This record gives sequence, C-alpha cells and structure tokens, in this order.
Amino acid sequence: MAATIKNVEEIRNRVILGEFGVKNVHTSDFPGNYPGYDDAWDMQNFQKNFRIDIVHLDENSMEFDMVGIDAAIANAFRRILLAEVPAMAVEKVFIYNNTSIVQDEVLAHRLGLIPIKADPRLFEYRNTVYSRDIKWVPIGNQADVFADSIIGPVHDDILIAQLRPGQELDIIMHCVKGIGKDHAKFSPVATASYRLLPDITLLEPVEGEKAERLKCCFSRGVIDIEDVNGKKVAKVVNSRLDTCSREVLRHNDLKNVVKLGRLRDHFIFTVESTGILPPDVLVTEAIKVLMAKCQRFLNELDSTDMEVK
Repeated sequence: MAATIKNVEEIRNRVILGEFGVKNVHTSDFPGNYPGYDDAWDMQNFQKNFRIDIVHLDENSMEFDMVGIDAAIANAFRRILLAEVPAMAVEKVFIYNNTSIVQDEVLAHRLGLIPIKADPRLFEYRNTVYSRDIKWVPIGNQADVFADSIIGPVHDDILIAQLRPGQELDIIMHCVKGIGKDHAKFSPVATASYRLLPDITLLEPVEGEKAERLKCCFSRGVIDIEDVNGKKVAKVVNSRLDTCSREVLRHNDLKNVVKLGRLRDHFIFTVESTGILPPDVLVTEAIKVLMAKCQRFLNELDSTDMEVK
C-alpha cells in the first residue's frame, strides 16, 4: 500500500523524464480522481502554497519562480506578457522623400519594429473618435505633459537604412498604443518563457570514475564530486541549472542510478523587456490584465445567472 501511495504522489507532483519519453505530463489532481485525496478547490490552501520568488532582476530582464499553480495559469500569464500588455509603437509613417534603395513599405515596417521608450500607461487607446476629441493642442505643450518621461527609441544604434550619396529620407511618424495580439511590434517583451524546476534524484551512491562521468552528463554546477572517506562520490548540488538533456540515459551503467523529473507546480519564469518598461513593471501589468480577465468572466457568469432566473 505504501508503494501505491508513493506512486500516486509521484504522478501528482512529478513529470518524469524517461529514456524513451516523458511521463505524467498532464494534470491529474482534479476532484475524485484519486481515492483518499481531497482535491477540491480551496482558497486557503492555494494562498498557503502559492508563492513568487524573484531570483534575478535587472534593468532589462527578470527571472522568478511561480510555485503552486497549474500549467494552464502559468501559460496564460506568459501569453498575456507576450500579447496583451500594451506598448507604444510606430503605427503611421508619412514618407515625403525616400531616394534610398529601401522600399517605402519595408522602411515603414522596420521603423514600426523599433522599441519606443514611452510609458504606455500615460496614453489612451484610440479605438473611437468623437467630435469632443477634436482639440487644438500646441506641439510645445507635449514637453510639459511628459516632462518626467523621455520619449524616443530605446536604443539609438538601430540601423534603419544605408544611404548612398544624394539619397535622403524625409519621414513623419505617428505612434499609437497597442498590444502584441494586434501586431508583434506592440509586444513589450523580447521573450517571456517558463520551465518546470528540474528534480534529480540519485537512486544509489555513485563513486569513482562513474561519478566523474555522471557529472559530465549534466550542465555545469548540477552535480559535484565530494570526498567521502577517500572516495569520490557524486552529489546533486543545484538541479535548477539542469537543462534536462537526458544525456545520462545514453550510458547503460548510469541510466538506472539516477531519476530525472520536474516539479509539476514550480515554474521558473524568464522575462526579458525590450526596454520600454522594466520587467518587474511588465509582470505587474500582466497580473492586472489577468485579474481583469477573471473579473470580466465572473461578471459574465453573474449576468447569465440573472437571465436564467
């Protein structure tokens, strides 16, 4: 019975990397699936188990662990970062003169993909236009409105076109607010990805030359060799650094001494900003979008209940 319980715990909590495939990839801890387990949704248990640990944060990138959630929620968060957090980008390009070898449409496309360092939270969407929107505003007033913001390209060394003698570009561009779901140029992140935390277990002591070969099968820093009574013994130091290449499974004398897996509810997120906003701000904005989606869904359920009654 103990072995059965152990197997159930492994199925519920671990993704197992085998020699010929990956096991336990689907979520199975839903109510009634396992006798003796109460998997009904409980807010207190979720609040107790859920946490976010920031591992690395700088001006352009962020790595953090999101623990205690299902893969569907983690993936929704990743997709929101990619496609639903607003950003500013060049939308309209008025080319008055272009004598370069770059075609107008190609040039306009390249200009649209340049990240613009302008906080999108200070702008509004232009979905509809009314007569009240027609206002005369001096151009110089924009410097006062956005006095605390430096609006312009994130990087000043992006090559747009190369000109030969006598060629010139005379262009006016209009930037608007948008989201990556409409066009990739509005996506505020260069990349947003996650992976499950690797879980490596040594099933038996690995010593001597086998320990050295075992160390070489993993990424640097995952396995270390320590001296135990004059013998070289392999030890798992930091499984987080493993890339899950499964190289160890190619060695017949090593593949049965190690067990490879991943924690099902421990997600390692990596968010790299294009420079428009700091990555921690982008994560915060993505959370707000996800909360708004959930609230809109709840409102729709309430309105449906009212219609049924």
